[in-house]
Amino acid sequence: AFLLLALAAVETATGGKSVIRLGSRVPPGVDTIYERGLAYLARSQAEDGSWSSRGTDSPFSQFGSGECAIPALCLMAFLSSGEDPNFGRYRSNIRAAIRYIIRSQNPKTGFFPGSMYHHGFALLALAEAYGTVDESTLWKTPKPGRGERTIAQALELGVRCAVTSQRTNPWGGWRYAPQTQNADTSVSGAVLMGLLAARNAGIRVPDSCIEKALAYFRLSTTRNGQVVYSGGMGAMSESMNTSSIGTLVYAIAKRTDWKEYQATRNYISKRLDHEERQYPYYFRYYMAQALFQSNFEAWTRWNLDLISELRELQDPEGAFQSDHGKAYGTAMALLALALNYRFLPIYER
Repeated sequence: AFLLLALAAVETATGGKSVIRLGSRVPPGVDTIYERGLAYLARSQAEDGSWSSRGTDSPFSQFGSGECAIPALCLMAFLSSGEDPNFGRYRSNIRAAIRYIIRSQNPKTGFFPGSMYHHGFALLALAEAYGTVDESTLWKTPKPGRGERTIAQALELGVRCAVTSQRTNPWGGWRYAPQTQNADTSVSGAVLMGLLAARNAGIRVPDSCIEKALAYFRLSTTRNGQVVYSGGMGAMSESMNTSSIGTLVYAIAKRTDWKEYQATRNYISKRLDHEERQYPYYFRYYMAQALFQSNFEAWTRWNLDLISELRELQDPEGAFQSDHGKAYGTAMALLALALNYRFLPIYER
């Protein structure tokens, strides 16, 4: 229903001619994968709005109870499909996830547990929900002392935490803990995307904070488009993940005239057949967004292969198994496909 309303709005704006953004239609198979995946996430959500996970060594260390990244990713999966967040069939799941994320936030520091990875994704998810979710029904019976603040208040606190953390970081980026004195481009990318989304939603984010983070990415980008994970150029290793993240943050920050953006764009565009073995869902999530923002023609080709791949990987429950459990794998798989819908503000070109 929400999709039909959105198309009707576009039809009105275009003088009666129905169009879909960028003139592309959703390829066959995407709706089926998405429907089955969302149904799994709805069934597996806990009463408190969270999802279970299985921790392991990874870019997202220490996933588990009380942490925000997986609920944030699942929330975005629900928001990105075009279902009406206020009247659609998943409205209760969306509100429960938002409540869980906000209640998890430290009311004094603004930190979303359990690392700055989680913090960045929580910022991103709440920024995408802000303005689309009717908050009059978010807290049915507010209870003092339970952290039941508005989405805007949670975002403002979260932005303050990220800015404070960066201020004491000599690299101008972020790592796992807010007080850490080193940085890496993976965590920094997650936090920076959260800040850019918050800014796009109308939350005040200091320009100096964005510029310092982008300067860190420039420092970490080589001439051929590879992006260092951490530790300076001496720590270079070929990673499509960090090059995709670099491309994405340059594009969303509107720095497409920079030579670093052109280098990372060319680097990932020439490697459409890359197979990521260590962190495949993480790779698909960032590669999809980076190609969509930087090289739409390349994304169109890559996306068709992705659809076929994910169709084979989806299990009978509608889930995607990963090292962090099915909720994480399912959310990341769906978000890699979400560019086909383009409902999230961060997914606009």
